[in-house]
Amino acid sequence: MSLKTVRTLLICALVQIGSVFFVVPAIAQQQTGQPRTTSELGVGIGGVVYKGEVAPRYRLQSNRPALNIFYKKDISSSLAWKASVLIGRIKAEDEAYTDNPSFLARELPLSMYRQATVTTSLLELSGGIDYNFMDYYDFRRNIRWTPYFTVSLAGLVYNNKTTAYRNGVEDPSLIYPSGSGKDAAYRTGFAFAVPVGAGVKYALSEHWNLGFEAGVRVLFTDDFDNLTDQNEQVMNPHSRDLYFYNGVSISYTFYKIHCPIK
Repeated sequence: MSLKTVRTLLICALVQIGSVFFVVPAIAQQQTGQPRTTSELGVGIGGVVYKGEVAPRYRLQSNRPALNIFYKKDISSSLAWKASVLIGRIKAEDEAYTDNPSFLARELPLSMYRQATVTTSLLELSGGIDYNFMDYYDFRRNIRWTPYFTVSLAGLVYNNKTTAYRNGVEDPSLIYPSGSGKDAAYRTGFAFAVPVGAGVKYALSEHWNLGFEAGVRVLFTDDFDNLTDQNEQVMNPHSRDLYFYNGVSISYTFYKIHCPIK
């Protein structure tokens, strides 16, 4: 069997799998006589926390305000497309992890040595899918709620200001891009991330919904904190930067009524 034939069969198989995944739910809705489909528009407020070289551990008190705007469109009773915009600000300091040097000096020697501070503003655009574990729009239930799992692909633009010190003296050579002067501490960057999270959604009424969501954004870069890999004494080249989002939301559901099938 030639390589061209194998490639053709693989493409056909992927098309068939995709058609089953996306078309079957729509057919099932018609066969069961489901009278409506839904879409949802909402806004959330919460916090974002960075975890990386400058913040090797998650700290709840490091949360900074974030705004999340999202839109969801149902595929079936379990699946929904999701698009969202996240705006937030992050701040991390080595000093926060060295408040007790006698206890942390052996665990976090880089933080003790580097004394860096990172301040970041970010704008994230993402698209993905939600999986509801219960039929949220089953109005036969007295209390409508469901836990859900969400996964997306995101692109973000961010602006960083990073300062780093060595032996108590500011050292611009530790920052990416390397150089000297105040401008060396500023950088605008672009990155991709995979947001993964879980949440709970509760129906306040037929149209209004209350939600809570928490998750992590795994970044495809290790330059998010501006620490350069030219000096491995101040960073871990094998780690991966990431940040967390957690927040509450309020949303409004739109219903589309379908005509009966003859």
